[in-house]
Amino acid sequence: MGLYRQPNDWTCGPFALKHALVTLGRLADEDTISEIVHPHWWAGSDEVKLARAARHYDCDLPLVRRTDAHRAQGTLMNYVDRSVPVLLCVDQWSHWITVVGRDPVSTKQRFIVLDSRYEPVLHVVPWAKLRKRWRYLDVERDQPKPLFDLHPVRAKFRVPHTARFSVERAQYLRRPENAGLAKHWDDYLGDLMEICKPKTSRTAGNMPMSEFLRQHQDMLVQRVGYWHGDVPQTAVERLVRNFRFVAETYMLTIPASATRRATVDMSMLLALWAAASRGIDSMYGSDEDNDCKRRAPRRRRRRRLSYHW
Repeated sequence: MGLYRQPNDWTCGPFALKHALVTLGRLADEDTISEIVHPHWWAGSDEVKLARAARHYDCDLPLVRRTDAHRAQGTLMNYVDRSVPVLLCVDQWSHWITVVGRDPVSTKQRFIVLDSRYEPVLHVVPWAKLRKRWRYLDVERDQPKPLFDLHPVRAKFRVPHTARFSVERAQYLRRPENAGLAKHWDDYLGDLMEICKPKTSRTAGNMPMSEFLRQHQDMLVQRVGYWHGDVPQTAVERLVRNFRFVAETYMLTIPASATRRATVDMSMLLALWAAASRGIDSMYGSDEDNDCKRRAPRRRRRRRLSYHW
């Protein structure tokens, strides 16, 4: 799971829905969504199938139709300003994309789009270009009217973690050196959600997770370097920065009383990553323990057989 390109031409619908769900803090696998949607190799996925998959994840996927470009733009802005991701079927209803934010400052309206047809997936698209791709004309009619269909993904559950994708964050994720962060986005988010809590009005005294990682970065990097001296310090620092970036995007916090646990959790994650990345030798007779585990079942079976006779 993560923010990466679709493997074929007909799974854009499941990918678009997956991208919408991850902005709502709901981790979903595109293969699982595809099992519900059953995209056709030629026809892809329609809004009815995607709505069924959205209901599986406790969300609604209604159809909102506009025939005026200016009104369609205002409706789209209203949804993304309320942190509601919107699915759009573009390119003459042949491809699904997900709009997750916009630039509220620039005079030229720019929208943040997740498009699984391209790599990197995250894009900053000017309104003129998005309007051109979004506009649909029924060429079979004598006087076709332009159609702008929106499909907002409205959660029926309380959304604890909502992604705040800004233009700057989108451009940061588009950098080649951050391709690994985008690809494993769901992994970072899933681990952080086990440690953190979302920021609410009742958690005003909580510490932002990004600030916690900034304060403890040097200590974490040094300890991992001490126990795994062959791991480059820059690689550990990059990993901590990735956690900080995801925590900032979702505004994750930790209670003031849970800083010790958070330190232990992050130390464990970094140590496991270092072991997975560089490997680890036998410790405290771990090879001997594994040999004992392999021999133990055979001994137990012999005892049971002898007792039976």
